[in-house]
Amino acid sequence: MSIIVKNVSKFYGAQKALDEVSFSISTGSITGFIGPNGAGKTTMMKIITGFIPPTSGEVTVNDLDVMENPLETRRLIGYLPENNPLYLDMYIREYLLFVCGIYKLGRNSVNRINEIIEQTGLQAEEPKKIGQLSKGYRQRVGLAQALIHNPEVLILDEPTSGLDPNQIMEIRGLISELGKQKTVMLSTHIMQEVSAICDRVIIINNGKIVADDTAAGIQAQGSGETMTILVEFSDIINHKNLEKIEGITRVIPLKDNNWLVQCIADKDPRTDIFNFAVQNKLAVLSMQKQEKSLEEAFYELTR
Repeated sequence: MSIIVKNVSKFYGAQKALDEVSFSISTGSITGFIGPNGAGKTTMMKIITGFIPPTSGEVTVNDLDVMENPLETRRLIGYLPENNPLYLDMYIREYLLFVCGIYKLGRNSVNRINEIIEQTGLQAEEPKKIGQLSKGYRQRVGLAQALIHNPEVLILDEPTSGLDPNQIMEIRGLISELGKQKTVMLSTHIMQEVSAICDRVIIINNGKIVADDTAAGIQAQGSGETMTILVEFSDIINHKNLEKIEGITRVIPLKDNNWLVQCIADKDPRTDIFNFAVQNKLAVLSMQKQEKSLEEAFYELTR
């Protein structure tokens, strides 16, 4: 395992930010680490990268204890923090050369900078100072500094924050490629991003892990209580009568005689909906059980 977290707790005074958190992440995988604001995501990432110590518990990266071997583990990790601190008066190449100096890349620095500028799509903006860049391109510079020393582990806190849709697709593609050889852990509030690139999803809430599975598995976990059915009738209906069917909790009108029917999961009302249509001399043009979205599952697991 590349990252192993064992029983990590973190207190800020009397406030408990993390509560006995444990998980492990293997090489060659992309893990989404998600949760509501204040759930403990950034605190956990800062502990893994050695920026802050845990109150209790331990973290190892490639079998090295992060607290006991801070310099060695930091050489293994590329970190893009949430606020992406940059030197705004530096030019892009100048800044990356500075970062190369920190990692003591020596003669390889120029070649590595050329590779990373191309890899992160910064060629067109290279002549500018960082302070002249848009937020999206500043995010790319932050990603470039995280990659410059070719780390084995990448910790990315909101890596696509501020990017436009085209840039998001490009960075997702880059992260997907990196995840084939490296250990990638990322946090994001974009559920489509989690579904698109993450092999695994860990959800944290109030400092505790509440789910750890694939995106599909978590959607299944969050679908235990309710079920949603999309139904289209041949004509208008009185939805109040439809709501009288046992198990149906809410009927939401959509356009063109389409209705979203919410119901209790263990009382499948589809046969009763069909009988309702027959009794009212209507045809059921379509009826489909809707899969629970990751957003809905996330809400149910963290509310």
